[in-house]
Amino acid sequence: MRDLVFPPSCLSCGGLCQGGPLRHICRRCEPLIFRVKEPHCTTCGHPYFGHVEGERNCPHCEGIRPAYHRAKTVILFKGPGRELVLTLKYKHGLHVLEDIQTLIEASDEMMAFVRGAILVPVPLHPRKERERGYNQSLLIAEAFQKAARGDDLAIAHLLNRTVDSPSQTAFDRRTRQRRMKNAFAARSKASINPDLRYVLVDDVFTTGSTLNAAALALRRAGALNLDVITFAHG
Repeated sequence: MRDLVFPPSCLSCGGLCQGGPLRHICRRCEPLIFRVKEPHCTTCGHPYFGHVEGERNCPHCEGIRPAYHRAKTVILFKGPGRELVLTLKYKHGLHVLEDIQTLIEASDEMMAFVRGAILVPVPLHPRKERERGYNQSLLIAEAFQKAARGDDLAIAHLLNRTVDSPSQTAFDRRTRQRRMKNAFAARSKASINPDLRYVLVDDVFTTGSTLNAAALALRRAGALNLDVITFAHG
């Protein structure tokens, strides 16, 4: 009812959001969100376009030696989807989480992928989390948990961010990898069972440096069955 009287403005075009599947992206912009489906790279989740046969090198994760098995992402980090992520991450836009959950729920492939897993949010450094007020990766993990609607999907806080690194957005792939080396460690009281399946959760897969560093820390602590999910890839 509140949206009929005061409809929210679209994060992408500024128009009114009325009657579409998302509350903060209008009906005209919503189809511009690129939802990722197979075939896609198993290391980073980026889709392959066109006909695919046999082995294929992915330029989006070149140079990564993954410490995890597979990665999947819900959307590409562009257009209206990019605005959802930026609003959550940098504008305290917790209201967009309902749209993020809706997009997660709509991906049958993703929901099947996480079923029965233990979700491990990639942690922020305590200083950065204090400044932001929340960890967006945890909020996205909770959106996955809500989207599961009764399926057994737990969240476990198993990692600490031990290096207070600056934002990675301005650095190239090699610099990011160097800066993220040993940036994570398993929590001292973390209980990790090698027989269980763990899935690392982050907001965006860019070069994979952060996620792979976190995966290495989990693997060293005994997580042998380990995958990765992100909401967006960019």
